[in-house]
Amino acid sequence: MNKISIKEIEKAVLDTALKIAKQGKGCLIVIKKNNVSFDPLIEQDIKPFNILENRRRLETLALVDGACIVDLNGNLIAYASRIKNIKTFKGYGTRHSAGYSASLNNNISILASEEDRKVRIFKNGKLIMQLDALQKGIEDSTIEVVTILESIGAGSLATIGTTLLMPALGITILPGIIIFGSAYYLAKLILKEKLKRKYNY
Repeated sequence: MNKISIKEIEKAVLDTALKIAKQGKGCLIVIKKNNVSFDPLIEQDIKPFNILENRRRLETLALVDGACIVDLNGNLIAYASRIKNIKTFKGYGTRHSAGYSASLNNNISILASEEDRKVRIFKNGKLIMQLDALQKGIEDSTIEVVTILESIGAGSLATIGTTLLMPALGITILPGIIIFGSAYYLAKLILKEKLKRKYNY
């Protein structure tokens, strides 16, 4: 397989998380750019595989309790894993705290919540985006989401507290997608450029 981009990996993970959230189930998938401290909860019988070549297997393993860990080559290197050294993400449960903690050190955590059927994206210890899995046509927007995600550097993110999870305090950029903090301005510029190209103005 040719070298794949981080955007392809992010899109595959995001599509999987949306599919799981739609079913009213939860998962946590971590894209490991730097060190993530974790312990497998069960014996790792399934050998590492490329998630772009077998998305169905990724979905199945993501449904098992614990986190899936994906490397920058798109390989699932661990599943059913406990994130170590968890820092609390106030007001939310263990999965959110694990996602928040795993995203530190410039990693990306993509989490599907079975309670509210939302997908939340953490990057470098910040909650930056929330997607409503039940929004009609949300799957068609994932390419815009990963473009925004890759354009957001850690320095451009404002610190997000859990109180900002209310839609009124986040900014809706596309139907069903809320962006938090200063990342909104970058997203606005990206979408403006996309519309220019689409409508040639």
